[in-house]
Amino acid sequence: MTRPTTWTARALLGAVLLLSGVFAMATEEPSYQILQTTEDYELRRYDPYRVAEVEVRGDFEDVGSEAFRILAGYIFGDNQGETKMAMTAPVSQRPAETTREQAGTRLEMTAPVTQRPAGAETDSDVYVISFVMPASFTLETLPRPNNPRIRLREEPAGRVAARRYSGSWSEARYREEEQHLLEAVQRDGLQPRGVPIYARYNGPFSLPMLRRNEILVPLADSPES
Repeated sequence: MTRPTTWTARALLGAVLLLSGVFAMATEEPSYQILQTTEDYELRRYDPYRVAEVEVRGDFEDVGSEAFRILAGYIFGDNQGETKMAMTAPVSQRPAETTREQAGTRLEMTAPVTQRPAGAETDSDVYVISFVMPASFTLETLPRPNNPRIRLREEPAGRVAARRYSGSWSEARYREEEQHLLEAVQRDGLQPRGVPIYARYNGPFSLPMLRRNEILVPLADSPES
């Protein structure tokens, strides 16, 4: 291979890696164990982890941009210690009232970044977007956010049914995958606990075919777990 051809190949590889989101988000994720794998979902048990989250009002496909700006500011130093933290995965989205129910008495920063729509007790266009915090931080050592909209929380350990797919971030595709997962969970006799979570693991410039998207359904613990 000639030198120009080699340079071109390396340049193309670099472009693909950049567009695929390999450099857009760090690889650290919440720790979990795989309990079972089916053709429809993966049954996991997550260890406790911490998140930073913010409520945003808007359309399902648009709220992530505003939330990302707020949460990215926090991890890049807009906090009381001016501490910079690594970006983790995934970014999650889910309904607003679920966070209030799960937060309990300690509403602190946790992860991943999630997105979920509001339910009956709140407006249907309010979502909670979450960033997962690096595992090296506890609730006590996480820097306090300067922005009062940001909340810090610990997500407790628990079982989750996860369905993975690639492609579009559209609400229509999300709803299709969500319905498939909920039907499979019901078929297998598992009891959902809370609403489904929409999790994204790649940056906005990633190629759709290389994206890792997931629907996460929290489950009630079985007697054996």
